Amino acid sequence: MIDWRIDGVSFGNCNCDYGCPCQFERRPSHGNCCGFEVGRIDTGHFGAVKLDGLCFALLYAWPGAVFEGNGAMQAIIDERADERQRKALITVLHGGETEEAVTHWWVYHAMSSTVHEPLFKTIAFDVDIEKRRAKVSIPGVLESSGRPIISPATGSEHRVRIDIPNGIEFEMAEIGSASTKATGVIPLALDDTYGQFNILRHSGRGVLHG
Repeated sequence: MIDWRIDGVSFGNCNCDYGCPCQFERRPSHGNCCGFEVGRIDTGHFGAVKLDGLCFALLYAWPGAVFEGNGAMQAIIDERADERQRKALITVLHGGETEEAVTHWWVYHAMSSTVHEPLFKTIAFDVDIEKRRAKVSIPGVLESSGRPIISPATGSEHRVRIDIPNGIEFEMAEIGSASTKATGVIPLALDDTYGQFNILRHSGRGVLHG
């Protein structure tokens, strides 16, 4: 396999309730799964190809749980990427040059019967994981925002984290509330649902723990 590694930050929003059951090996809150993930690569490489500073997004939808398959996905690649960088990121997001089932990207691709052609767009992405806040803008495709969960009892911010020591997506994630509108082949209309803020440390051998 080609050696690759990505270190950065990620934010995502899906249609599940705040305590996404999928993270606990349960069925999605509403029976189906749809959402998106956006990431910024602080340092990264794919073989000799540098990926530092680039962003990407991934939209997805399944009629049931992810493991039941028959899903659809579409990658969006930072338009600043050159041809080699584009090919590298598409390969990674489609689970290529990756050991079987060790990243969520591999699983998403394997569980999708429809893989739409990638888009190359401007991706404006700002995130503060500690504060559980994020803003994403992909003009003509997607707009999203993330914020802390607010307690209906006290009106104060409620902080929750999910720790998965052997996870294939993250090791630790801050959980918040998020809303997303997306148009195109995978439309989204999410309002105050599960928001996920996490460090991204992936390689072809899986999440880099510790």
